[in-house]
Amino acid sequence: MLRVVFTAEDLARLRVAREPDALWEITNSVQTLQRRDGRAVFGTWRHAVRPRLGPESRLLASLLPPCGYSPDFLTPGTREPAALDAAVDTMLSTPRRTLAADLERFAAEHGRVPRWAGALADAGGRSGAEPLRRLGGAVRAYYDTAVAPYWSRVHAHVDADRNLRLHALLDGGAEGLLASLGPHFRWRPPVLEVAYPVDQELRLEGRGLLLQPSYFCWPAPVSLADPERPPVLVYPVSHERGDGGPPTGDGLGELLGRTRAALLRATGCGSSTTELARLLDVTGPAVSQHTAVLRENGLLVTVRKGGRSFHSVTAQGRALIHAAEHGSLQ
Repeated sequence: MLRVVFTAEDLARLRVAREPDALWEITNSVQTLQRRDGRAVFGTWRHAVRPRLGPESRLLASLLPPCGYSPDFLTPGTREPAALDAAVDTMLSTPRRTLAADLERFAAEHGRVPRWAGALADAGGRSGAEPLRRLGGAVRAYYDTAVAPYWSRVHAHVDADRNLRLHALLDGGAEGLLASLGPHFRWRPPVLEVAYPVDQELRLEGRGLLLQPSYFCWPAPVSLADPERPPVLVYPVSHERGDGGPPTGDGLGELLGRTRAALLRATGCGSSTTELARLLDVTGPAVSQHTAVLRENGLLVTVRKGGRSFHSVTAQGRALIHAAEHGSLQ
């Protein structure tokens, strides 16, 4: 179990990341790719990705086993998720002493460090430079093959999760947000208990905590092993069985059209036009056309603020969704 110990200041500094973190999605997906569970969610992705992967995946997998410790330097903490190139540059700029400590921890748990990675922490930097370049190239190549083609889906799920946390925060404050995180978490003030494969305690001591929703995190939350690094807790977003596949037997889709039905469902927790466009993989103008039709028929409402439009399903819309889910649409 992981025990995250809060102070009043930490609750005030609790944040939910505003977008996916590319390095966390890369490292989590490398580990998820090696697992056999989660087939209903990741089976299609694994089947599509595995034949296209090159040697970079094996290189990364050697530092990212499906269970147990993985080096913290692979996911350096930043205040907000950075673009991939900037994040990789930060990772490759990790001080040699820190690299050495992470690799020593890895060897202590797994018995050895991969041969290619042994020189990463070379103090003189000469023998370590080539492995670092190789690592950076592997991260970028793997991302292009296994993550980038699915990035809009990753982003949409993180957007949806962020909306859920926003509503929990509005209803119950920071403690309500922590209590909303799901079955892997239990909030017992001032401690957040997290289902975890090892016993670990993280004292925030006024630094706050970044909650990072992740599409490829599976099956349980993850954090950094070094308590001195910026505190972050990465947790799985909610997945539906067959996530990302085409809907079948959808009475609501037959009534409204599949895009409008999906849009109506997606506004259950409130979504912006941009978020809906990303989720449904359509243009912003297309979202505006569909929301106009749904709004004119009383199925959703739109609030505009700061140049952005936020859409929420109405009680009538919820009733229609409920009827479709329970097979009572005629």
